[in-house]
Amino acid sequence: MLSLAVKEHVQIVEVAPRDGLQADPADLSVGQKVELIERLAAAGHTRIEATSFVSPKAVPKMADGDAVMAAVPRLDGVSYSALALNQRGVERAVEAGVDEVCGVVVATETFSQANQRASVAESVQRWRSISEAAKAAGIKTAVTVSAVCGCPYEGRVAIEKVLDIVGELAETKPDELVLADTIGVGVPTQVGALFEGAGERAPGVALRGHFHNTRNTALANIAAAMDNGVRVFDSSLGGVGGCPFAPKATGNVATEDVVYLVHEMGYDTGLDLDALIETTTWLETQLGHGVPSLVAKAGGFPHPG
Repeated sequence: MLSLAVKEHVQIVEVAPRDGLQADPADLSVGQKVELIERLAAAGHTRIEATSFVSPKAVPKMADGDAVMAAVPRLDGVSYSALALNQRGVERAVEAGVDEVCGVVVATETFSQANQRASVAESVQRWRSISEAAKAAGIKTAVTVSAVCGCPYEGRVAIEKVLDIVGELAETKPDELVLADTIGVGVPTQVGALFEGAGERAPGVALRGHFHNTRNTALANIAAAMDNGVRVFDSSLGGVGGCPFAPKATGNVATEDVVYLVHEMGYDTGLDLDALIETTTWLETQLGHGVPSLVAKAGGFPHPG
């Protein structure tokens, strides 16, 4: 008897509710954000970045993080993460009942000061404190090294500089370490070298990719990361969002586009592409503007007739 081959799984971490909405011109209510999260879970998402616990003055669109977390549905198998950049942030995240705390260390000094008002070394130390607090509360941890492919202020970033930060962060033993092309300048050769090096500097630590599609290279970069064994990626429904601290850093890669790519490559994501496209149409009405996703416009693979 022939057995059916089991498709290898690629996990998508949905970041639209936080990384997507934080830089969008629209102001969604708590109810709209919660409905978005409910729709994402219904489409099959098991990991959703729900909000952040940062200064409301710095990121006003995330000031309602406590209210959002209080209202999200608690579903078996669905994990909610939140961004925290300091001790108070992780305390709020723990109180709100998040399943995973995420931190960020920027790869360059100028961008780090703009993003966190701290040096790279100070950000690493802050992450150590955040990680310790989250682990003490029994919460998973993930830390992102951002601007790994380029900085809006300092230009190109040396791979060794990024990998030195990766090595420091690996000492905290995070559950996951994320490499982020925050401004969307990376190309596949660069991404391949970064993830190969990260695997050597952080042995035993799960790696994740976060790519912005600002210059239309995100999908190629995801494929390059997959060639280096990466099987977890961030994406944002419809391609909404960006970084409010990086000039012209729009263009989160669209979830639908990533799902189409990896499905057609023969992998499984557990996500319903049609349901995602339907939710993107809904999201456009809530935002009051269109979104960049191409698959949301064209649909999945066309069926004859």
